[in-house]
Amino acid sequence: MIAGTPQQCFDALTDYAAIVEWQTAIKACEVRELDSAGRGKHVFWELDAKVKSVSYTLAYTYEEPSWIGYKLVEGDISDIQGEYTFENRDDETTLATFSLKIDPGIWVPGKVVELLSGQVMRSSLDELKTHVEAI
Repeated sequence: MIAGTPQQCFDALTDYAAIVEWQTAIKACEVRELDSAGRGKHVFWELDAKVKSVSYTLAYTYEEPSWIGYKLVEGDISDIQGEYTFENRDDETTLATFSLKIDPGIWVPGKVVELLSGQVMRSSLDELKTHVEAI
């Protein structure tokens, strides 16, 4: 649970210029194309994947303020798809969930991919919680 509104969570994750300041795995982020509402449609990311940097461009779709979805356009990996959902609770908190599917494009044991995906999802949500609650 995040002590904040779905809109605050949505705004934090779509403020691509500021996200590098609070999402520690992100080395660079650049909006390459905007949608009709002025939000990032195609967004380039460079992440510190511990072993090496990984970069890719994602295509985003939105249902403001409750959902953000994305899929791979191009990059160093074969496929990535994910979504965030934000569910408002009566006590001014938000239940934030994040799902992620990654195909690194090279053989990696399934358990390793699951562990990495789980770590990425946990750290992303933990850092979102810390950021929104500090606003």
